Amino acid sequence: MKVIGHVRTDFSSKFGIPRQSGLVEQLEGRIIFEPEYRNPEAVRGLEEFSHIWLLWQFSLSQKEHWSATVKPPRLGGKKRVGVFATRSPFRPNAIGLSCVRLLRIESDEKLGPVLVIGGADLLDGTPLYDIKPYIPYADCHPDASEGYTAQTRVHGLQVVFPPEFLTQFPPEKREAVLGILAQDPRPAYVQDSQRMYGMSFAGLDVKFRVEGDVLTVCGVEKTE
Repeated sequence: MKVIGHVRTDFSSKFGIPRQSGLVEQLEGRIIFEPEYRNPEAVRGLEEFSHIWLLWQFSLSQKEHWSATVKPPRLGGKKRVGVFATRSPFRPNAIGLSCVRLLRIESDEKLGPVLVIGGADLLDGTPLYDIKPYIPYADCHPDASEGYTAQTRVHGLQVVFPPEFLTQFPPEKREAVLGILAQDPRPAYVQDSQRMYGMSFAGLDVKFRVEGDVLTVCGVEKTE
């Protein structure tokens, strides 16, 4: 398959990326097309849709061999389920699927049409294979069963982010970083209140600890 473009986001590493798209709507990203596809005609009419599907590559999770079962992090990292019953990156083909909000389409003199998206769960530089419009009458199934995700989707933390640390982020990034931390970036199988975690976002490294359901930010530093 051909890579048609790359997604630009504020995530320089996998740690902290929301486990699904749409969980943190304040996250913004941009889709930059490869030169061959920088034709405005290719996205004509797309602005009429509020959401789009992205088909992309797990660029940092490719393995030579695959496993029939995986351990979903939100199930504690111990229970195994079939790889095709998950959205794990460790699959026969390292392909991901995300539904994101299409905020606007910008026109750039050099880059051509640039798609500005919201709620993306993607690493900066993620290769993109395809874009398709989200069609509510066909893509939305209100009566669909959730499987094991029904017991894992409701999970959030109270975030204590001292103002002297939060103000190091630009104003337009603050709600996003709060939303990411509230989703609990830690591996579900790690429950150590003394452990210090570091999450890179928007060029800054956020240091935090978690005790119970409270996440406390302990420092913010520029990433090297």
